[in-house]
Amino acid sequence: MDRPWMRVPTITLDAPRAVELARFYQRLLGYEMVVDEGDWVMLKDPAGGVGLSFQSEEHFTAPVWPATPGAQSMMMHLEVEVRDLAAATEWALECGARLAGYQPQQDVRVCLDPVGHPFCLFTG
Repeated sequence: MDRPWMRVPTITLDAPRAVELARFYQRLLGYEMVVDEGDWVMLKDPAGGVGLSFQSEEHFTAPVWPATPGAQSMMMHLEVEVRDLAAATEWALECGARLAGYQPQQDVRVCLDPVGHPFCLFTG
């Protein structure tokens, strides 16, 4: 059997309040909000890349970075390519991110979004 056509148009992140986390990523990345159903929000990359969606989860538990036995792991994270790591880190912090206490590489900055999802800023 040949593989049928498939693509990934969006990645969905859980949050206590979808709209609030969507607004953070909208500002951080410059994406446009194309769907706002309150508990489910979708952002579109104006450059045509993969979009981000956000789903409200009543029982959301923030992940722990770095992973710790018995704690909620991140399970996945976003890789955000930047041209200027220092400027991008400063922008992320201004948007509401926090710098993670553990930084595993000199040329990558691990940040935590407002609800605790780790994301990496890196130069390509």
